[in-house]
Amino acid sequence: MVQLTELIETAVNGLGYELVSVEQSQGGTLRVFIDQDAGISIHDCEKVSYQLQRVLTVEHIVYRRLEVSSPGLDRPLKKWRDFERFSGHEAIIVLKSSRDGRKQYRGVLCPLQNGTVRLTLAAPPGQHKTAEHTALDFTLAEIGRARLVPSINFRSRKR
Repeated sequence: MVQLTELIETAVNGLGYELVSVEQSQGGTLRVFIDQDAGISIHDCEKVSYQLQRVLTVEHIVYRRLEVSSPGLDRPLKKWRDFERFSGHEAIIVLKSSRDGRKQYRGVLCPLQNGTVRLTLAAPPGQHKTAEHTALDFTLAEIGRARLVPSINFRSRKR
């Protein structure tokens, strides 16, 4: 899978997009998630799909179906630059092993130096937010998985 991911990443980057992740199902479906600062449109997915079909054929990669899409509102955070890019956004971090009896934390991201991520924790339900917020630091090696918390503002639409 590593060689396949590298092959796909080279093709996707060559088109000006970022490869977020690659998933391969047992049924032969190859899912490719792409992103860029301006967001992903159906045209972007079509462009990448067209290019990947050619690359995978030339490289004799067998797959049954190819799906190219955006990572969604709850985008996974995997690389250091993901944490930098989404600094100030709310995220959920699940640790590989528990810390103080907990593995999952939710709060606002703030990347620091040397691969350390600071998470300013959200106030527990039912408690008022105070001026003091608890912040925890995690290294990338400690993080099992991390995702953005979707934020949708329907009130900003103009009528």
